[in-house]
Amino acid sequence: MTSVLNDPTLERHFKGHRDTITSVDFNCNMKQIATGSMDSCLMIWNMKPQMRSYRFAGHKDAVTSVQFSPSGHLVASASRDKTVRLWVPSVKGESSVFRAHTGTVRSVCFSADGQNLVTSSDDKTVKVWTVHRQKFLFSLHQHINWVRCAKFSPDGRLIVSASDDKTIKIWDKTSGECVHSFYEHGGHVNYADFHPSGTCIAAASTDNTVKVWDIRTNKLLQHYQVHSGVVNSLSFHPAGSFLLTASNDSTLKVLDLVEGRLLYTLHGHQGPATCVAFSRTGEYFASGGADEQLMVWKTNFDTADYGEVLRLRHTAPCVDRGGVGSTAFPEDSGSSLLHSQMSSASELGNGRGSCDEVRSRSGSCAQVLSSRPSKSQTSRSPGTRPSSAQPEPQGAGMVPAVLASTLEHIVAQLDVLTQSFTLLLVWLQDEIKADYRDCLCWPWWEYCGHSRTEVDSDGRQVKGVH
Repeated sequence: MTSVLNDPTLERHFKGHRDTITSVDFNCNMKQIATGSMDSCLMIWNMKPQMRSYRFAGHKDAVTSVQFSPSGHLVASASRDKTVRLWVPSVKGESSVFRAHTGTVRSVCFSADGQNLVTSSDDKTVKVWTVHRQKFLFSLHQHINWVRCAKFSPDGRLIVSASDDKTIKIWDKTSGECVHSFYEHGGHVNYADFHPSGTCIAAASTDNTVKVWDIRTNKLLQHYQVHSGVVNSLSFHPAGSFLLTASNDSTLKVLDLVEGRLLYTLHGHQGPATCVAFSRTGEYFASGGADEQLMVWKTNFDTADYGEVLRLRHTAPCVDRGGVGSTAFPEDSGSSLLHSQMSSASELGNGRGSCDEVRSRSGSCAQVLSSRPSKSQTSRSPGTRPSSAQPEPQGAGMVPAVLASTLEHIVAQLDVLTQSFTLLLVWLQDEIKADYRDCLCWPWWEYCGHSRTEVDSDGRQVKGVH
């Protein structure tokens, strides 16, 4: 049977940085990609062939994080020089700078409405700022070690932070209070982010694991042990059903969150893979590494109907297109955990064996994640081939084949309808937001290079250059 899963393809790769790429993000218009690097530069890459790329110099030390604003008109960058800069991604490369922290700034993130920024730092704090006035609003204090990452929830009401103190904290933006702390990781937490639904978070750690929690119940939903090295970064597909991770083991992994399993392993980077990001539509994703290369992949697996993928479970229950064999085990009726153990086969190209394990709490994760539009999405590195998959064991009390087929067909049709309505709603929402932004008259001259300002942590202007 031919698989409906279409493998991702490596569309383009860029090389221009002189040191490790630390961060990557797509512009919402899909015409530009921003990267930050240990070489102290921010680069803007054009997706169209033969279009120029821009190198922006301004930071005095490594650039640790970059992100486009929701509108795509600005790029924020964080640096080891303790500053944050706001750039206009054009040939002029104009920027404004403000002194954000007393230590290295590890991450910078826009709120969904583009009005605020959240930053995290080695000074053990998380800070929130206004974008247009570059005004400091408040700090969040409770971490006892470096804060590696901080992100807004999709609705902007919560903040998640990840720290070297081995905790992930959820904060209420309005009150500034810590709502909950997660302590399950056995190593430093390098990265954390919200699921597109806003109901879950995922975190990557130096203990080589990725974990997913439901923040409504504060329960661990899934625990992935699929990497053999430190996990540096992760990114949710906009549909919410898949998670992409990058690791020091040089690989990218695509995880199916609904099924709780590893789908694909991608080999491409020579050395640690340091950052990953899906595009706003999920059609592409990008990865950066210590090899100074930016790789842009076409997702492809978002073109398949996930109902078709479910039908294939009877013959290929746990397909790993990254060269690692896998076997699926039925859930034990007396256990609250669904164990899907990824047994090792020889790694392509190096002949080494590996053991990948996925543990997911049954029921709650499927309920949380399957409510999202569920298009199947997968990826594989050039030169790799899918390993063989064992037929799924047929247990007692299985649904008759005819009834199962009918139900799956109904589910597939409902998915198509849901996806169609979702796309229509997203399009209408984007149009409304675009019209709303066009009606506003923000004082662009204050941060588009016509004047440069620097402010301290209390929001006081300390220097102005015209």
